[in-house]
Amino acid sequence: MKTIGIVLLLLLPAPIFIVFGASFNGTGYIQFPPESWSLRWYVDAFTDPRWGRAVLTSLWIAAVVATLITAISFLAAYFTLRYAPRISGWLELAIFSPLFFPHASMGVAAVALMAGMGIVGTPIAIILAHLMVTIPFSYRPIHVALKSVDPDLIRAAEVMGASELRALWDIILPICRSGILTSLLFTGIISFDEVTVTMFLIGPDITTLPVQIFTFIQDDASPVLAAISTLSVVITFLAILLLERVAGLSFFVQRQSS
Repeated sequence: MKTIGIVLLLLLPAPIFIVFGASFNGTGYIQFPPESWSLRWYVDAFTDPRWGRAVLTSLWIAAVVATLITAISFLAAYFTLRYAPRISGWLELAIFSPLFFPHASMGVAAVALMAGMGIVGTPIAIILAHLMVTIPFSYRPIHVALKSVDPDLIRAAEVMGASELRALWDIILPICRSGILTSLLFTGIISFDEVTVTMFLIGPDITTLPVQIFTFIQDDASPVLAAISTLSVVITFLAILLLERVAGLSFFVQRQSS
């Protein structure tokens, strides 16, 4: 059984290594192992303005989504834990409900909603859809971090004359720093890599990197796709390493204390 587990662990990253090797292929088509070695596809990726625009769009949308959803999740978790613990279970059910539906169906629902608002093909539509997709992954680490705050600290601060806002700023936020950073980085990664829902909402003036890759596959399967995919994997991998270093991944597996 242990051997099977080791084999599976070795096979899981195999597609990534295949894409990595194909990105250095000197021929004009994707092939592994490469017949010859070349960096021409990385040069094409960095010099083609389409890829640069798509990367910058994905990055700034991911940054906006991560910031907004982290603030929303913190306020929701803080309110329910402090003032309405009885509705905490129902709120969590609503927050985690996006995990129950396929992204394709969420994309159809999103485009129907955004079309009624007249914002399909705009950054606002993509940001709103990404907020819906990322909220389960934002709420969980923040909720766990807030649960770890000792209520006696808050009561002591109030006894000493601190206002609720002062206690929130000086006590709760520093204690929850790891959960907040986890939410920011993890939701940023998810937003950066989101493709299925985003495909329904792009327009002629805006597209993200994952959608650009998907569109390019249908027109031209040159090794530049492998180069772009490799760069995307590297960006995601570095973000996960940063997440593990500054906060750790335990917030997604830690059980709540009864």
